[in-house]
Amino acid sequence: MTKVDARDLRTNETDDRGRIYLGTEYANKRVTVAVVEVESDRPDDEELAAAYREASESADQLTEEWTEASDEAWNELEE
Repeated sequence: MTKVDARDLRTNETDDRGRIYLGTEYANKRVTVAVVEVESDRPDDEELAAAYREASESADQLTEEWTEASDEAWNELEE
């Protein structure tokens, strides 16, 4: 039985079916792989909530700034 060191793997990326390329030296051999950890490439719920809060606060601030600028512009037009 051939032992595979994790550092020997050519890449830690998988294809769309979750397959890892081990390299030609493992061709025609049976390989058993244990999944130690799976990471999502999507943010978790807490990260999304924080991003939405931040965007909402930014939108409120931009609205206030726009209202002030708009009021100033209309006041100058009236003069």
